[in-house]
Amino acid sequence: MKKQIIIFSFIVAALFALNGLFLNVNSPVFQNTGEEMINTEHVSSQKLFDNVWETVKENYYDASLNRQNWDRWKYRYRGKIKTDEDAKVAIQTMIESLDDPYSRYMNKSEYADQNTSINSKITGIGVNIATTSGKVRIINVMEGTPAQYANLQNGDIITAIDGKDVSGLPLSDVANLVRGPENSFVELTILRGKDKFTKKVIRKEIKIKTVRSSVDKNIGYIQIMTFIGSTTPNEFLEALEKTKKTDGLILDLRGNTGGLLPNAIFIANLFIPEGNIVSIVGRNGYKYDIYAQDTEFNIEKPMIVLVDGASASASEILSGALKDYKKAKLLGSQTYGKGMVQKIIPLPNETGLNLTIAKYLTPNGTDINKKGITPDIEVNFTMEDVKKQNDVQLSTAKTILSEMIGQKIAGK
Repeated sequence: MKKQIIIFSFIVAALFALNGLFLNVNSPVFQNTGEEMINTEHVSSQKLFDNVWETVKENYYDASLNRQNWDRWKYRYRGKIKTDEDAKVAIQTMIESLDDPYSRYMNKSEYADQNTSINSKITGIGVNIATTSGKVRIINVMEGTPAQYANLQNGDIITAIDGKDVSGLPLSDVANLVRGPENSFVELTILRGKDKFTKKVIRKEIKIKTVRSSVDKNIGYIQIMTFIGSTTPNEFLEALEKTKKTDGLILDLRGNTGGLLPNAIFIANLFIPEGNIVSIVGRNGYKYDIYAQDTEFNIEKPMIVLVDGASASASEILSGALKDYKKAKLLGSQTYGKGMVQKIIPLPNETGLNLTIAKYLTPNGTDINKKGITPDIEVNFTMEDVKKQNDVQLSTAKTILSEMIGQKIAGK
């Protein structure tokens, strides 16, 4: 069973999924080019629109631009764009004509939020929330954060922020009410059971952890919540160190909707010492392969990768490579099927563009876009599993992995 909810973190948007049982907002694979991530040049709103028009024309993956005459957009709004908000509306309308759910324009605040996600830090209180029936509910209080020190709890319902009723508000609006300068306070009205009270919580810079790990007897467990953080490779190496004495490894990519392309390649390279990790097919069919580099790692222990319908993009690059090279068995449900690559392009006025510039293929040349990856072992949740919070996929993975470890020890 899949229950789709939209999760927004006051730490960062769409990074976490609750025990892998829920679908998160889809995020693309991004190509990090090393360019300056903020363009502080200020231009007129009309020139901003013209800049985007030209950028899309020259860089979009489909040279036909969805089989349309792109020049028609160049003069459509001439003389009508007076403000950056006008430019945003015109740009969004123009990009929508591409019929591409992954290409999008971001104004200054939206672009700053994305850069914050990549830098893995934000000023906030340290909770993840979800909406159910219009109610804003805390689903996770992060350790060592202001929210924990204020004794906020999982399941608390936020009814108001600084006196403003938040029932029915979009989660992005709720987040904007919570955010503010470091060391300032935000007042939350909380409903806990039948008790209603207010809490003043200080805002602090929150460091985002994108990887977590644990050990259960001889089995290591590593969960990657997202590939979007710049700290993800180092966090994964730390997790490998913590689990290095185990005989088998479970890698959990459920609910992981994507992130930075180099992060997925880096992690795949730790398990794949040689060969092609992913193929990128760019504009006009130009194809290039990204090969594994020499590393001191060559992890050969039995491994199971957990995937679900929210495992997308960078998660599919990693799981697809591990499956093609038979480095791991995939367990769970069909992955999302997002095989396109976006480039983060800084634009004037501190705005930005996520633009589809290519598609990718798994090492065997498989195009998974709109198809997904079929797990080797299909395990789905029942309604009863969800009610009891029984992670049947994880428990099944542990059982099968134990058998794989036993077979390896026996030399089979």
